[in-house]
Amino acid sequence: MLNAPRVLIVDDEPDLLDLMELTLAKMGLDSRRAATVAEACALLGSERFDLCLTDMRLADGSGLEVLRHIGERQPAMPVAVITAYGNTANAVEALKAGAFDYLSKPVELDQLRALIKTALKVPAKSADAAGALPGATPGDLLGDSSAMQEIRRQIDKLARTQAPVHITGESGSGKELAARRIHMLGSRADRPFVPVNCGAIPETLMESEFFGYRKVAFTGANADHEGFFQAAAGGTLFLDEVADLPRPMQVQLLRAIQAKKVRRVGAAQEEPVDVRIISATHQKLAQMVESGRFRQDLYYRLNVIELNMPSLRERPEDIVPLAGALLARLAQGRAMRLATEALKQLRDYAFPDNVRELENILERALALAEGDVLHAHDLNLAPTPAFQAPGDLGAPPNNLQDYLDKVEREALVKALEQTRHNKTAAARLLGVTFRSLRYRLERLGIE
Repeated sequence: MLNAPRVLIVDDEPDLLDLMELTLAKMGLDSRRAATVAEACALLGSERFDLCLTDMRLADGSGLEVLRHIGERQPAMPVAVITAYGNTANAVEALKAGAFDYLSKPVELDQLRALIKTALKVPAKSADAAGALPGATPGDLLGDSSAMQEIRRQIDKLARTQAPVHITGESGSGKELAARRIHMLGSRADRPFVPVNCGAIPETLMESEFFGYRKVAFTGANADHEGFFQAAAGGTLFLDEVADLPRPMQVQLLRAIQAKKVRRVGAAQEEPVDVRIISATHQKLAQMVESGRFRQDLYYRLNVIELNMPSLRERPEDIVPLAGALLARLAQGRAMRLATEALKQLRDYAFPDNVRELENILERALALAEGDVLHAHDLNLAPTPAFQAPGDLGAPPNNLQDYLDKVEREALVKALEQTRHNKTAAARLLGVTFRSLRYRLERLGIE
């Protein structure tokens, strides 16, 4: 086939090779086959290929050898591995070694075709890792500090794979922006990016929200409904605050990631899904695994590659340029600038809620400022106080529950005031999960 993309298939099962060759031909692709590591390496040395599909277990070695051979000589070529059914350890090992994606045996043709289409769209070269994303807005991971340059370099590499990425970092440090950049630099950029706050969904609705439901699956289900997985078809599903998932949902999510299939509520059959999973949380998942609050097997599936976002305190040299870029965006055409004393105050501030807090400070200052210059008093900054426990509430009343509710209410209100009503930051300040904080606010009727 003249100028058709060429695919190398490496497997020691002749029937599977025949099936994949036929599938590729129907897709208009040219292919060559190899049954051993040695044959694969020989073909790679003499011919050009755009994609390689290799089994993990071969007669003379491992598919990882083929993967490493390609990584050393043709690092731009995507490689997908084929693993035995249920052998997730092999799949994770391959992804960590640089594989683009994986398939499980028995190979399903719909998944094979989806993988091939995605792999052949991998850009030969992404945006300059040290520069801004083309067409980026001022909110897109700005900063020239060494920490941010390294983050952009890592993202540039991650964008070329389909490996699950787990993004860690404090609230407001840009975890969702990093996830969006990975999506926009990768082969799925023309497909949906679906962000989900796992801590904001009531537990009773989680299954139907994630996987969708069929008409009449339950009272009120008047039509078929797509879940997050279906909405992200072909694109990226971003699971923010994934640590807040309850244990039953962790089991279902693990199944969906491993099998690449979901079952809608009320449906008899599973349906294949093609999404890339990126997760994030400000909590320490490894510690949650040790304490039994998060499943270890799910942790290993989500945390194939970890990306840690630095706090604003760790890159103080970025504060002034970030403030300038955010101010230009928020001013919406007004010629606004920051006075020298205001810039100094920003440089000296701790920013417990990171870039999000910087944006909130500037937005509030713009709304209250007079003239075209923001001064230090317009920022209304004060040292971030340590959280103080409620003061003396007097003798306990006859009703113990009323007394405890009063203590809890005061603690919640103080935490919200100190974090400018940022519930995620308030939950962290109090040492509880976002879900727990939301439940307590609802129970006590605190808006």
